[in-house]
Amino acid sequence: MRRRIITTLSAILLLGAPADAADPVHYTVSFAPSGDPTLDSLLRQTSALVSLQKTLPPAPFALVGRARADAQQFLTVLHSQGYDDGSVTITINGAALDDPNLPDALTQAPASATAKVQIAPAKGARFKLGQVATPGLPSGFSLPAVMVRPGQSAFAAPILAAQPALLTALHNAGYAYATVGEPVAVADPASHLLDVTYSITPGPRVDIGPISFTGLKRMDAAFLRRHIALAPGQPYSDTAIQTARDSLLGLGVFSSVTPEPPAPVTAQDEAPITFRTLEQKRHAVTLSGLYATDTGISIGTSWLNRNLFGHAETLTLSAMANDLGGTGTTAPGYDLKAVFAKPDFYARGQTLNLSVEGLKESLTAYSRRALLVGASLNRPIGATKTITYGPSFISERVDQQGATRTYVLLQFPIAFNWNTSDSLLEPTHGFNASLTLTPTMPIVGKSHMFLIALGSMAGYVPVEANNWGIIAMRGQVGTIQGAHHFQVPPDQRFYAGGSGTVRGYTYQTIGPLFPDDTPEGGAAMDAFSLELRQHITKTIGIVPFIDAGQVSASNAPFMGTVRVGAGIGARYYTGIGPIRLDITVPLTRTAGSSGFALYIGLGEAF
Repeated sequence: MRRRIITTLSAILLLGAPADAADPVHYTVSFAPSGDPTLDSLLRQTSALVSLQKTLPPAPFALVGRARADAQQFLTVLHSQGYDDGSVTITINGAALDDPNLPDALTQAPASATAKVQIAPAKGARFKLGQVATPGLPSGFSLPAVMVRPGQSAFAAPILAAQPALLTALHNAGYAYATVGEPVAVADPASHLLDVTYSITPGPRVDIGPISFTGLKRMDAAFLRRHIALAPGQPYSDTAIQTARDSLLGLGVFSSVTPEPPAPVTAQDEAPITFRTLEQKRHAVTLSGLYATDTGISIGTSWLNRNLFGHAETLTLSAMANDLGGTGTTAPGYDLKAVFAKPDFYARGQTLNLSVEGLKESLTAYSRRALLVGASLNRPIGATKTITYGPSFISERVDQQGATRTYVLLQFPIAFNWNTSDSLLEPTHGFNASLTLTPTMPIVGKSHMFLIALGSMAGYVPVEANNWGIIAMRGQVGTIQGAHHFQVPPDQRFYAGGSGTVRGYTYQTIGPLFPDDTPEGGAAMDAFSLELRQHITKTIGIVPFIDAGQVSASNAPFMGTVRVGAGIGARYYTGIGPIRLDITVPLTRTAGSSGFALYIGLGEAF
C-alpha cells in the first residue's frame, strides 16, 4: 500500500502539480518530423507537454517529470504503429532528461526565460506480423475475416481487436463457454517481425437450451418464447441471442432486456438461456403541441396501455384540438382517435392495427366531419422493408364552395416502405422511401371509383465529420387515376403548400383555384425539398432550405405551375430530437398566402 501511495503522489508531481519551491516554467515544444505524418500527429495529440502547456505551467522538477512521462507515452504510440524498434529523444534547452544539472539550471533561469523542449522521434523500421498462433482453436473452425494475418503491418489496434472478434466468432459457432486470452506479442528486432499468440479454451460446442425470463409481471412467457427467433435445439449463437433481445425490446413493453451469461451446460450439451427483463409502467400519458402560421396551433394528449392482455397489445386513446388560429383554417377542429395494435398476429412480426377516428376540419379548401374506421396488417420484409395493407371505411360530410355532400368510401390502401435511415426524428444517413396505392370505391355520393398513387423518398448524406453537416433531400409524386379531379371527394384530392410540401405557402393553396381564389385541389402533385442541416455547436444548428412543388387538375404530375419557397431554420438539439423553428417566404405570392410562414415542432421537417 505504501508503494502505491508514493507512486500516486509522484505521478501527480510528474503531471505538473506546481512545487512550492520554484516558480512555474514557461516553455515551447517543437517536434522534429519522423517521416510518418500519422505518427507525428499521434505524438502531438498524446503529449502532456502540449496539452498542459498553457493550462498548467509546471515547476522545474515537474517539467522534467512531464517530459519523462511523455517519453514513456511516445514509446506506446510507436509500438501502436508498428515501430517496435523506435525511440524518441526529448531535450530541454539542449540537455538530456537524465542530466542531473537540468532541474537546477531551470530553477536558476530568469523568470522571463522560456525553456525550449525539443522532441525528436526515430521511428526505425516498421515491424510486420510473423507467426499468428491460436493454440486451442477447434478443428475445422474458420478464423473471422478481421483476424490479423502474417505479413500485415504490426499495428496495435487490429492486433487487439482480433481478440474480441475471435471470441465472438467462437460464440456464434456454438462454443458458448469459449475464452480467448489477451494477445501475447514477441518482437524479433533482427527480422523486424512480431509473433502474436491468442490462447483459446473452446469448451464444448453446444445448442440453445431451455429459454426462461425473469422480472415478468403481466407478460406471458410462452408468448415471448414464440416471439423471439430462438428455439431450444438450434446451434448456440451470440448474434441470435442479441437479435432476440432486440426483438423483445421492440415490443415496447420492456425498459431493459439483458441476456444472462449461459448457465452451466446440461447433459444434452445445451446451454440454458435466461433473459433478465424490466417491464415499463403499464400506462403512459403524453402531451403534444405544434404551431404553424397556416394551420395554427395543435394541442393534443394521449393515453397508452402498453400491455393490454399480456401479449404486448397496445391501446392508444388520443385527443387533439387543431386548426386554432391559422391563416389556412376557418374554425377550430378536433381529432379523436383510438388505435389497438396486436403484435405477432397469426405470424411472427406481423401486427394487426384496428383504428376508429372522428375528426372535424375547417380548412380554406374545404371543411368536413368524418368517421374513419380501419383495419390493417403491418408485415416486415427483411430488416428494412415493410408492407402495410387492409381495408378502411370513411363516412363524411364535406363542404366546398357552399355545397355540402355526403360520401361513404371503401378503401384498401397498400403501402410499401423501405427505410435505411438511422433515426426517426434526426436522421443523418440512409433513406426512407414509400409507395402507397389506395383503390377507392364510393358507396354513397356522386363519385367515381379511383386509385390514388403516392410515392415519396427522402435521403440523408453527411458532409462533415461527426454528422455536423447533413444534406437532406425529399421528393414526392402523386396521381389519381380513374376519375377527373371534380369526380373525387375534395378531401381525397392533392394539395400543396405548408410544412409537408412547400413551406412559405399557406396550407393547400398551391394548385388550381376557384374564382374566389380558394383551392380546388388536383389529381396530380409533385414536390421537392432540399436542406442543409448544419450544427453550429453541439446543441445549436441552422438549416437553410428550399422547397418547390406544383398541383395539376390533370392526372399527370409535373404539369402545374411551380411554386418555390425558401427559408432558414434554427435547431435546438435535445436528447429526444431537435426542436425545430423554420421561417419561410414564398418567392411568388399567391392568393391566400402570407408574406412569410413560421413552423415550430419537434423533429426535422422530413
